[in-house]
Amino acid sequence: MPIMTLRDNPMQVRSTPGRRLTAPNRPSGIRSPLYPSAAVRSRIQQEKRLRIAQIAPLYEAVPPKLYGGTERVVSYLTEALVNEGHDVTLFASGDSVTSAKLDACWPRALRLDPTIRDALAPHVLMMEKVRRVAHEFDVLHFHLDYMPFPLFSTMDTPFVTTLHGRLDLPELQPVFDAFPGAPVISISDSQRVPLPQANSLNTIYHGLPEQLLTPQADKKPEYLAFLGRICPEKRVDTAIKIAAQSGLPLKIAAKVDKADQDYFKREIEPLLSQAHVEFVGEINEAQKPEFLSGAKALLFPIDWSEPFGLVMIESMACGTPVIAFNHGSVPEVIDHGVTGYIVEDVQGRWPRCNAWMNCRARKSGRSSSAALARRRWRATTWTPIRR
Repeated sequence: MPIMTLRDNPMQVRSTPGRRLTAPNRPSGIRSPLYPSAAVRSRIQQEKRLRIAQIAPLYEAVPPKLYGGTERVVSYLTEALVNEGHDVTLFASGDSVTSAKLDACWPRALRLDPTIRDALAPHVLMMEKVRRVAHEFDVLHFHLDYMPFPLFSTMDTPFVTTLHGRLDLPELQPVFDAFPGAPVISISDSQRVPLPQANSLNTIYHGLPEQLLTPQADKKPEYLAFLGRICPEKRVDTAIKIAAQSGLPLKIAAKVDKADQDYFKREIEPLLSQAHVEFVGEINEAQKPEFLSGAKALLFPIDWSEPFGLVMIESMACGTPVIAFNHGSVPEVIDHGVTGYIVEDVQGRWPRCNAWMNCRARKSGRSSSAALARRRWRATTWTPIRR
């Protein structure tokens, strides 16, 4: 999450490691959606706080009741901004829980509402709701990919979009060609590679509240873990194969979306009957410390360009190393040989990785490993620099 400076150039953004990037020159004739007026800048500098709208997807509550990466990150950021003294309004589902002002755009999370057949309709309604009150805010922070571009690129209120999904789809190229001035934040450097024409202000990695997930000292690491979502690109079938080769049991804590039900029934469910596999199902945030602390390692055998992978830093926070395939954000998130191990394929370095994991368990305390990870991935906030 970026820290905005409101000096001579409000388009300057500083990321958590201290890098300073300036947004690319905007094309002729394109109004910059991130330039507040002089009057607004003066008021912000006097009051030392921003009026911020956080606009979240409606698929999950903020924070999610169970699985949900984007909405969880929105919750972390929203709460941190409130703690910093900013005036924050969260546009989200009505079952969200927040210390900000909640503007409920749908009664409950869409994924848990069996009556919903068109998920786009509630989001269109939310866009109109935000449009009508946009003038009341200093900045609008969207978490809805390109959805706000057509409407809010023409408005006076500054806005920015954090891109949480994959950007390597060919149909996205003409969309970003059409809106070259729309300011966006990427969540890894690898995520932004397919769209060099995007107005990318910076890469801001996800973070975690420092004490949210901690190692459970009474849990002896005994199994391998898979945490997240069952779908073709996450390759839980590969995790099952890896666990079999290692001779260790595998616990799978994951959700199955409606879109992946057929894949689950056809490809994954038959594999769950193997003796070394236990399907736990979907777990909530309170269950993660025990689940992850009981694992020798978290398996992350992805088969796609992962934009970030929140489960990796959740595992690190619990002192559990991550064994991941070298795709997408993985080399940016994992400190190879310290917080995890990066492999190219199932055969590749797995024997060496298994030996490293056992050696690490003997030599390195989980609490110290988790503290290292938390120092790197603790949540940061978006706030004016105070002088």
